[in-house]
Amino acid sequence: MSEQMNMEELLAQAESSMPDIQERTVVEGTVIQVSRDEAYVDIGYKQEIAIPKRELAYPAPESAEDVVKVGDKIDVYVVSLGGDNGGILSKVKADRMVAWKDMEAVKERGEHVQAQVNQVVKGGLVASVNGLRGFIPASQMELHFVKDLSVYVGQTVECEIIEIDVHKQRLVLSRRALLEVERAAKEDEIFSTLEAGTTVRGTVKRIVDYGAFIDIGGVDGLAHISDLAWHRVKHPSDVLEVGQELDVFVKSVDTEAKRISLSIKDTMRDPWLDNAEKYAEGDIIEGKVIKLTDFGAFMEIEPGFDGLIPMGELAEKRIERADEAVHVGDEVKVKVLRIDTKRKRISLSITKAKD
Repeated sequence: MSEQMNMEELLAQAESSMPDIQERTVVEGTVIQVSRDEAYVDIGYKQEIAIPKRELAYPAPESAEDVVKVGDKIDVYVVSLGGDNGGILSKVKADRMVAWKDMEAVKERGEHVQAQVNQVVKGGLVASVNGLRGFIPASQMELHFVKDLSVYVGQTVECEIIEIDVHKQRLVLSRRALLEVERAAKEDEIFSTLEAGTTVRGTVKRIVDYGAFIDIGGVDGLAHISDLAWHRVKHPSDVLEVGQELDVFVKSVDTEAKRISLSIKDTMRDPWLDNAEKYAEGDIIEGKVIKLTDFGAFMEIEPGFDGLIPMGELAEKRIERADEAVHVGDEVKVKVLRIDTKRKRISLSITKAKD
């Protein structure tokens, strides 16, 4: 009887000496044992409780040993107590409770965070920020539309917190907000120094159907498709590629509208002038008629280099239509009457070539 009372007293003393551990609270524990899949933690309860690796860190590590080691003091969230396993603990939840409070403070201070991009989801990207799950909408990743967001998976990017809700555990981030601030600063600097009529170095940033956006030191300027080359360009991708570095001529700078018009062809000599230098007024040359118009006929002097035979220079007699004298494909001999380098026109004559 005495021994039984002693045993009951011992149990009562043992239970009374145990800390008052409540569910749904954060307590400190000591790591007793660690394996690949879990860590056993002593929180002063009846037994050590196992924490699976997915509850040790977010994202889940390959091994629990990557997160904790024997002897570590860690804060854990008590999900529940009792049962065959002694209870359910989570270091992730404990870290999150602290992290959410810290994140609110970060937003209040207007500071930025480093977000590790983990995966692409509908509408954007999921990222990890100090153990918290954050969301970066697709529209908040870059200054322009990004078709394939998977290129960011695995990267760590600096972001601004644009929305935080601790109760809903909602954290929305924006990288674009920081890029806009950076762009605005660079724009102010560039627009204050950039002058029309100068040639600068640039990098092709983005190609569109109507031209190419070229980065000239942090600010994009547009080179229209008509300004990409002296010859006719069907599509900008035929003559340019993203990442290409090249010289560009600044055609105009609109400080108020923040627009810069660029030209690539104006950094090169017009091949028309090179061709024109081969000929002189008075030369007799031969070529093929390639087009008839209401005011005469065009003759190909060289591939891509044409001259005009006015209606009055096609035949000695008066004619109403060019096809009364020549037809497309005819080989004709002409005299060079005039070379106008400013208007880039060459006037030819069939009648004077017979003189």
